[in-house]
Amino acid sequence: MGWTDAFEGSFLGHDLGYLVATILLILLIALPVMAGVAFAVYADRKIWASMQLRRGPNVVGPFGLLQTFADALKLFLKETIVPSGANTGVFLIAPMITFTLALIAWAVIPFDAGVVLADINVGLLYLFAVSSMGVYGIIMSGWASNSKYPFLGGLRSAAQMVSYEVSIGFVIVCVVLYSASFDLSAIVLAQKGNIFGILSGNLLNPLLFPMAIVFFISALAETNRPPFDLPEAEAELVAGYQVEYSSMAFALFFLGEYANVLLMCALCSLLFLGGWLPPVNWAPLYLVPGFIWFFAKLFLMFFVFAWVKATVPRYRYDQLMRIGWKVFLPLSLAWVCLVSGWLVFTGHYDLLPGVAR
Repeated sequence: MGWTDAFEGSFLGHDLGYLVATILLILLIALPVMAGVAFAVYADRKIWASMQLRRGPNVVGPFGLLQTFADALKLFLKETIVPSGANTGVFLIAPMITFTLALIAWAVIPFDAGVVLADINVGLLYLFAVSSMGVYGIIMSGWASNSKYPFLGGLRSAAQMVSYEVSIGFVIVCVVLYSASFDLSAIVLAQKGNIFGILSGNLLNPLLFPMAIVFFISALAETNRPPFDLPEAEAELVAGYQVEYSSMAFALFFLGEYANVLLMCALCSLLFLGGWLPPVNWAPLYLVPGFIWFFAKLFLMFFVFAWVKATVPRYRYDQLMRIGWKVFLPLSLAWVCLVSGWLVFTGHYDLLPGVAR
């Protein structure tokens, strides 16, 4: 990368220059993500309020824009209370794991052509591995609290996440079969102009559209968003695995959850909506910078996430598990067979550059 080469060739030297350049690139991603999380909370609350004919945050700052920062300051100033019977080390490490995993996943997200911190050819596998590790933070928080309510909430949330990761895995297999790559940038480029040669961005691809729906619903369950927010069903679990947490420990769980929501919105954009590609394969639209298209699609998906929360009632736990194991798992598995057969039958791989025949 030009940025890294410039630092390596400076007075800092090769090793120190590489370290400084890497740290700055990480901050260039992590800080905007954190700011995006803050405004995502605000946007979430405003969308709910609008759909329920309320005002939402409107006092702190202009139009209530500083409400999230005021809430964060309040949490920062509160005391972190550790239950007397809790395992202190595990209790405090659990939210750190959740928050850290939510941030490091952004390392392989391409915001535009070539604009990515770590351009690795197995970016999709990296994301799947990182998201799978998120369950550890939840299990650790439920167990370390030494209370039956967070323990039950942690178990149910872990079972929920593991169940829907299975269907997400088969959806990813369908996307990989279509693009013949685990590289997120290659997956985006494979969508260009592939809908009857007219549209780019995979917006209406009939082959992967059902899997896009499965991925979206599974993403709701994976991030504990309504209508699958069983860990936070107060009447049953008293806020689930977070019940014993306060102050910044609770804030880390909260920030990690919203960072994961934005990550899932970004993945929906990259895997099914063409990422930084314009929605129509029309030359004038390519004059708009790619990152603008990417963020427009990300915000669209986030609006749908908030829309679902404001309108769909919560599922029972048995209904949630039944959908994951008895509907999405066989459907996604069958679709893997259908997609692979169709792509071979139509000679799809002959049209993709760089694919071994």
